[in-house]
Amino acid sequence: MSELRGIYTLWLREVKKFLREKPRLLNAICQPLLWLFIFGTGMRFSSGMPGINYQEFIFPGLVVQAMLFTAMFMGVSVIWDREFGFLKEILVSPISRTSVFLGKMLGVSTDVMIQGIIIFPFAYLIGIPVTVFMVFEALPLMILITTGLVCIGLTFASLMKSFEGFGLIQTFINLPMFFLSGALFPLANVPIWLQWASYLNPLTYGVDALRTVMMGDTWVQLFPMELDILVLVCFDIIMFIIGKTAFCRTE
Repeated sequence: MSELRGIYTLWLREVKKFLREKPRLLNAICQPLLWLFIFGTGMRFSSGMPGINYQEFIFPGLVVQAMLFTAMFMGVSVIWDREFGFLKEILVSPISRTSVFLGKMLGVSTDVMIQGIIIFPFAYLIGIPVTVFMVFEALPLMILITTGLVCIGLTFASLMKSFEGFGLIQTFINLPMFFLSGALFPLANVPIWLQWASYLNPLTYGVDALRTVMMGDTWVQLFPMELDILVLVCFDIIMFIIGKTAFCRTE
């Protein structure tokens, strides 16, 4: 019971921290609007995708982008906790380090899911008919995408000692993963080498699955849905093992 209580406490702490930071919530609302209505409108008339509304095309990619950047950013909480001594206190508590990692991962994942869900109402502004059925189909995919990304953030935060170093690593990981995911452009129109680089990116499969759910028959799926889900599950398992191992060795 103490393990479960410890996991719940750490989860609740991360969620409360996120909800109390009003600037971050404001940023969660404003940033997608900028991408949708400035970047999206500009590219809509020059993207060269007949029959597809570019804003509708990038909408699933923006949901994934919000989750990616939030997941990586929230990893910094490990460094903050180490800096202020909180990490040392929970590491010497009776619960195992695996439970500590699980509690932080679940808490940060909840924050990331909130960040992604906040964007959904904006779909109505660009004419995407979001239904309850679509949301229920998208949520499990978002959880699969979130879990692996959060584990990446926590892994690097466990290994890094400074905020500056983590910021550099965060940028080094975020931008390639985002640009290679096909969130902003269709991968069918890019050179072969770029396609293969994108296929090595697990986020590509998340964007493809989410786009299939949100765009329906308008979108020609890159991979079968089963393959998208299989890659995401494998990504989550591998990153969880790596993240737990790195966190258990942290000091």
